[in-house]
Amino acid sequence: MVEKVITLENISLIDFLGTENQNIKQLAAAFPSSKIISRGNEIKIQGQTPEITKIHEILSSLIDHYHKFGKITHNSVNRYLSSDSFVDEDVIVTSPDVIVYGSKGGVIKAKTPNQQRLVDTVEKNDLTFALGPAGTGKTYVSVALAVRALKNKEVRKIIISRPVVEAGESLGFLPGDMKEKVDPYLRPIYDALEDMIPVEKLKYYQENKIIEIAPLAYMRGRTLNNAFVLLDEAQNTTPAQMKMFLTRMGPNAKVMVNGDWSQVDLPRNQRSGLMEALKILRGVKGIGFVEMSGEDVVRHRLVRDIVNAYTKLEEERRAAKEEAEAAGEGRKEPSYDRRRKVKVENAE
Repeated sequence: MVEKVITLENISLIDFLGTENQNIKQLAAAFPSSKIISRGNEIKIQGQTPEITKIHEILSSLIDHYHKFGKITHNSVNRYLSSDSFVDEDVIVTSPDVIVYGSKGGVIKAKTPNQQRLVDTVEKNDLTFALGPAGTGKTYVSVALAVRALKNKEVRKIIISRPVVEAGESLGFLPGDMKEKVDPYLRPIYDALEDMIPVEKLKYYQENKIIEIAPLAYMRGRTLNNAFVLLDEAQNTTPAQMKMFLTRMGPNAKVMVNGDWSQVDLPRNQRSGLMEALKILRGVKGIGFVEMSGEDVVRHRLVRDIVNAYTKLEEERRAAKEEAEAAGEGRKEPSYDRRRKVKVENAE
């Protein structure tokens, strides 16, 4: 016996459950082998895994339906009971300020003006660069946009990638197979997806290659078509990797490249592919650029202060470096011939 609990957030219980829980009773009657219990804002499901998965899928679709129409009716429940397709159960998002509905019924939307700029820029361009410090929501908003595109049938799949930069330990010495070794690098992606897609559905999508999450090296040689493609942590790509990724773009593809120029983990003598791409591609029609700042940080309030403090330090260091370089220009070493001439004159 398996048990699952779904919490209804930001939902009017009478409009969702129906008078005297009629909607839930209707759903329970369709699955006599399982138990569906509604208490407060929680719905508990007990039964065998295949049926539990199906019930959870229907409830997730009903939550999406509620957020779109504000009410669940007898006909609504019948509609989702008669649907056999995981993909077809998704409700298209039409509300202008909502990016996507979360797996627990929450609403995911832009929280700052720059996040909204990012949403608007992605809608207008096939390739978008999102730049900014940690905590500004680049990854989360990007994943939400990818999920929306999939739900709205704008693309057939989602492909999300990150460069794997070894820090301190070699991947070869870490335990497990390749997936287990790189999964910690991709954990933020999984966390975001699990906020937006029920776990069972996410597993279904991954098993059927509707959603792919992989290291950047796995993109080589592919043509990414009919897909929403996200490259995260792009500041840790080399110029060759960035060129390889950007040239994978196929017809009907939407591509996002996210990065934070203050967190480059590449070796000191290695150029960042993101920085080079920004210099080369600015001004190219069809490519959008959105720059975020500490004002867009949506984590703990201290994160914004930390980001601003580090940004100030970086700016001071950059200014000092420019001053040193300018001063060095005025104190250039004399050429060999000139030094030789001075030496001879002094000897005389």
